[in-house]
Amino acid sequence: MVRGKIEMKRIENATSRQVTFSKRRKGLLKKAYELSVLCDAEVAVLIFSQKGRLCEFSSNDMQKTIERYGKHAKEVQDDRVDTEQYIQHLVSESTEKVKKIEQLEISQRKILGQDLASSSLEELQEMHSQLEKSISKIRARKDELFKEQIEKLKAKERLLLDENASYREKCSEKPWPHPTQQKEVDRYLSLSGKNSEVETQLSIGLPEPERH
Repeated sequence: MVRGKIEMKRIENATSRQVTFSKRRKGLLKKAYELSVLCDAEVAVLIFSQKGRLCEFSSNDMQKTIERYGKHAKEVQDDRVDTEQYIQHLVSESTEKVKKIEQLEISQRKILGQDLASSSLEELQEMHSQLEKSISKIRARKDELFKEQIEKLKAKERLLLDENASYREKCSEKPWPHPTQQKEVDRYLSLSGKNSEVETQLSIGLPEPERH
């Protein structure tokens, strides 16, 4: 069963209104006292009747509680102001970044050769200078990478030659000369070529007797 919302309105009869005020006021002050005792809370209640009579309850000094409330309300207000200022700063910063992004996108299109009709001579000269600087940096980086690759290949070559020489030495073979010693390499190859020339003769039949 769903209960409907009870509509509250002002009591028109003055006598009934005064009686209800007295009862509810006592009940409210009693609840405030119980809350302060049971929960060790600092509670203060201020009630002004229709005729302006003050009724109050405070678990502590009323003036100190009011001062504490005022200080807290001021801190909340300051925090709200700081939050609003921070939000405004973020909005302003975001707007500036959007403008910068738009400018960068326009510059990028112009560098790619698009939308150049609206560019002035100074802008074209500036873009030309930027492109030359970029190309120079790219070439320098490419040369640097080529040099690094060449050094790696040379180091790998030296390592393979050293390993080859070590294997030949283990197999009781004469190690190959180092490629930097070009003269020794040429001499080695020359001697190897001469030694490989061996005279051979082929004859068919019985061997001739030896002549004394």
